[in-house]
Amino acid sequence: MRIALLLGMLALSGLAWGEACVIHSQAERLDVKICQQNRSIPANLFRSGFCQPQLKGQKVEVAFVEQCPIGAYGVCRNARVGGMPYQQDIHYYGVASDAAYLKPFCERQSKGVWMAR
Repeated sequence: MRIALLLGMLALSGLAWGEACVIHSQAERLDVKICQQNRSIPANLFRSGFCQPQLKGQKVEVAFVEQCPIGAYGVCRNARVGGMPYQQDIHYYGVASDAAYLKPFCERQSKGVWMAR
């Protein structure tokens, strides 16, 4: 379920040029944290919805920062957002074993390059 949540968050979110967005989602037995670093998403789309996931039944906190914090176990570089031409780097924090699912998603679905940390 945690992987499905992460993949859903990826489809719903993005960032503004020169900024990053940390998304922390919590529910019963679930604690997910990702950060998206913008590469090419137009600024006017940033705060109007790209980084505002709607996850029913979950507590979601969004923090806008200049760049993603250190400590990620993996990064999907140049990930495409939902079939659009926009790109971002997605940093993953938490359970490193999730990389087994996230790496193929990064490379196949998002057309990104997986980098383990």
